[in-house]
Amino acid sequence: MAAAVDPNWSTDSGAQALQRHAPDAAAALDRLAGLHPDFGEHDLTALVRAVCADTLSLPPLSGAARSSGPGDATTRVVEDFAEQFSVDVSAIDDRQRGNLAAALGDRVGALAPVLYFADWIPRVRAGLDALFGPSAEWPVPADRHDDESKTWPLINKFMVATARLHELDPVTTEIVRIRQARQHNCRLCKSLRNRTALQAGVSEDEFDKVDDYRNSDLSAGHKAALAFADALIWQPGYISDETAAALRQHFSPAEAVELTLDLMRNACNKVAVSTGTDGANVSSGVEIYDVSPEGEVEFGLAEPAGYR
Repeated sequence: MAAAVDPNWSTDSGAQALQRHAPDAAAALDRLAGLHPDFGEHDLTALVRAVCADTLSLPPLSGAARSSGPGDATTRVVEDFAEQFSVDVSAIDDRQRGNLAAALGDRVGALAPVLYFADWIPRVRAGLDALFGPSAEWPVPADRHDDESKTWPLINKFMVATARLHELDPVTTEIVRIRQARQHNCRLCKSLRNRTALQAGVSEDEFDKVDDYRNSDLSAGHKAALAFADALIWQPGYISDETAAALRQHFSPAEAVELTLDLMRNACNKVAVSTGTDGANVSSGVEIYDVSPEGEVEFGLAEPAGYR
C-alpha cells in the first residue's frame, strides 16, 4: 500500500518551505547569495554565476553577467573551468587546473568556493520549487559583501546549520551522501562512513546497492531519495514530476527540505575535487566519522560494534 502524502505539502512554495523548516540554513544561503568577492579587473563572481546557471539551465544568482564577446584569456579559462565544475566536477583534469592556476595564481583558492555556491544555490532553489511549488521570488540580498575572508565562514555557517537538522533518518542521509560522493568521485567522501548510520543498522552491502539502486532491493523511500539526488546532481533544470511525487510520497516536507540542503552540504566536496585536494585520510579501508549535536564533523572515530 502506498504511503499517504503529507497534506502540508500543498501549503508552501519552495522559498517558504526553506524558511519554515530550516530558517538558520536559509539565512546562511541568503548571505552567500549576496557575497560578491572582488577579483580585480575581472568580475569573476558575476561571470561564474552566469556560466553555472547557463550550464544548468537555471535562473542565476543576482549579479550574474558574462561578456557578450569572446573575452580575454583569463575569462575563457574561468568559463571553461566553471562549466566543467557544474557539468561533472570529476572530469576536471590537470590541464584545466594548470590553466586556472596560470591565469589566477594564488586567487584560485578564492574562486573555488565562489563556484560552489554559484553552482549549488540555484540547484537547491530548483529542487525545492519542484517539490513544493514555484516561488514568486527568492530573496535578493540588499547588501553586497565584497570581503572574500567572509566566504568560508559563511559556508561553514550553512554547513553547521544544515548538520543540526534532524528530521531525516541517519541511514537515508548516509546512503544519499555515499551516492553523491561516488558521483563526484571524491576520494575523501567515498572513504567515510557515518557512525550513527552504522549503529542504526546500515551495512556495506546496502552501500554497494547504491551504485545500481534502481535495480536493487533498497526500500522505495531510499530509491526515491536517490533519484531526487541524481536529479539535482545531473539535471537540476529538469526534475520530473514523477521524481518529485515519489519523494513527497515517502518523506515529510521537513525531511525533504533537509535532504535538499544535505545535497548542497555534501557538494562542498566539489571544491576539493576540482582542485585535486580530495585525498582520503586513510590509505585503505574506511574512516568512521560523525556529526556532533553542534553540527561539527568529528573524524577518526572507532568502528561501532558489529560493523561489517
